[in-house]
Amino acid sequence: MRALLKLSFILLILFSVSCDKEDNTPSGPDLSEAGHPRILLLKGEEQQIKDLIASDETWEKMHFAILEESNKIVGKPVLDRVMIGRRLLSTSREALKRIFFLSYSYRMTGEEKFLKKADEEILAVSRFSDWNPSHFLDVAEMTMAVAIGYDWLFEDLSERARLEARSAILLKGIEESKKSSNNSWLKNSNNWNQVCNAGMVYGVLAIQEDYPELAEEIIDRAFETIKLPMEAYQPDGVYPEGYGYWGYGSTFNILFLSAIEKALGDDRGLGSTSGFTNTGHFMKHMITPTGGNFTWSDCGTGTNLNLAMFWFAEKTNDPSMLWSEKGFLENSDFDRFKGIRNLPAIMIWGKNIPLNNMTEPTEKFWTGQGPNPVAMMRSSWTDSKAVYLGFKAGSPSVNHGHMDVGSFMMEADGVRWATDLGSQNYESLESLGMHIFGKGQDAERWTIFRINTFSHNVLIVDDEQQRVSGYAKIDRYSDEENLMFSISDISSIYNGQLKSAIRGVALKDLKYTVIRDEFETLDKTTKIRWNMVTYSNVELGEKEATLVDKGKVLKLKVQGPDNIVMKTWSTAPTNDYDAENPGTIMVGFECEIPANSKESFEVLLIPKNVNETAEFLNIKLEEW
Repeated sequence: MRALLKLSFILLILFSVSCDKEDNTPSGPDLSEAGHPRILLLKGEEQQIKDLIASDETWEKMHFAILEESNKIVGKPVLDRVMIGRRLLSTSREALKRIFFLSYSYRMTGEEKFLKKADEEILAVSRFSDWNPSHFLDVAEMTMAVAIGYDWLFEDLSERARLEARSAILLKGIEESKKSSNNSWLKNSNNWNQVCNAGMVYGVLAIQEDYPELAEEIIDRAFETIKLPMEAYQPDGVYPEGYGYWGYGSTFNILFLSAIEKALGDDRGLGSTSGFTNTGHFMKHMITPTGGNFTWSDCGTGTNLNLAMFWFAEKTNDPSMLWSEKGFLENSDFDRFKGIRNLPAIMIWGKNIPLNNMTEPTEKFWTGQGPNPVAMMRSSWTDSKAVYLGFKAGSPSVNHGHMDVGSFMMEADGVRWATDLGSQNYESLESLGMHIFGKGQDAERWTIFRINTFSHNVLIVDDEQQRVSGYAKIDRYSDEENLMFSISDISSIYNGQLKSAIRGVALKDLKYTVIRDEFETLDKTTKIRWNMVTYSNVELGEKEATLVDKGKVLKLKVQGPDNIVMKTWSTAPTNDYDAENPGTIMVGFECEIPANSKESFEVLLIPKNVNETAEFLNIKLEEW
């Protein structure tokens, strides 16, 4: 670690034994000023938040939502060490929520009930036999929880709580992270690295005056290893694990960067890398006009406020990045935010961004490369009935990946017409002894319906799975409003099934969407299925289908070989361990293509109001 940091630790110790001397240290994030709190929100900075809530009704509502939830927490029994399967994670997350909320509420109000309850919760979890190091996310979140309470409430905690919290942070958190059996996440490029590094750094920041050399070691380790998941955002900001895991991994990454910058004065440039800072734009486009998300990977379809977006907006000085988040803040009911366990952080990251500064973005198209490249396009940011089209390339082999390469999602008229079934609860599968994270072609993971090829909006060739070893990038795209499009050569995903395969998706004149597939068969007759998952009622016709949902109508029209047969398929579980998929059905078509043939499909998805004017493009992808 830098010499400056070493000097800071020495000064910190000297300060603790000579605090009666005059302090001429300049103000700012200098560890030599010592004392607590030192994580995220320094002593005296509460006034900035008080000024914010006094001047802005939105942030006042957020503040009172935190206080209301803290009052509910006060009346609950303290946490017990409850395992769910192999995880303590639910308990760790609840501890983080409780202690963070209570610590914030006490610092902002000075009400003893919040302090007393936080003291009790800190003591309770500190006395657990362990924090379940075999699943280290559990340890990371618990360490962060106790560290925030220890640091933010240090002067007022009971002596017993301070003693036991300090010991627990050290022995059940930080020391466990140094064991090779527990720290494989140091070499990972996924959310585990971000969450675990953040948790351990919070731990050492909280107790650094007692263990300065250990703090130096753990902080250095984090700076070096957290680069791995941060590199996964390169080159353009796409997070390869999808919307839900962006919210997890990126938020903890920002918790790390924010705390370390506040404590040390800088983040060594980590937070300014182009791919990482651009990821805010990726997430802005991931929210669809209906308020859902462009769903892929092990993620659900739901959305909620993403706290880290406020850090990104301030970092890039681009409040338009928060347009999608603004929609959440304009909701009169803030109860939905009370389940966000890091919610008090938004009062720190959002304090300099008034709601009226969150202006409408100018661009309607966004694309990014990386392990899971995507393209997203829309007709409007302000119309909830806008046409939206999301397109995914990539590989099934990425962390939390599905066999969904070439998949798309489409909305229009306030309806999600083409959707994704989302993830299945891990415990429902692991409790049966299943190994659900294998990445080989024959891994048990690919027997799960929601994860494999047969439940996604992709081509299915001869009833075979997509190839795990394949990878597809975005090869060409355009953001011109007369034809926004994205094209990907997905041939490697169908290696051994087709000679070649290319898929292009387009938003035509901001009114309707086009899905075009061009492919060449091997030296055998090949059956190809074109598949789309929908919540709609479906009526089949000749080379077309009519979809009806919420009184709205969408036409699916097909151009291709004469032997196309329109079909629907059930989304009912194919195995006894598969989740139910109520209200959904798959629609599309099948046809047999002769050996050594070049062929194409073109599919239009047309909202009712433009049905009479929509036309097939009849243009090869190379000419788009």
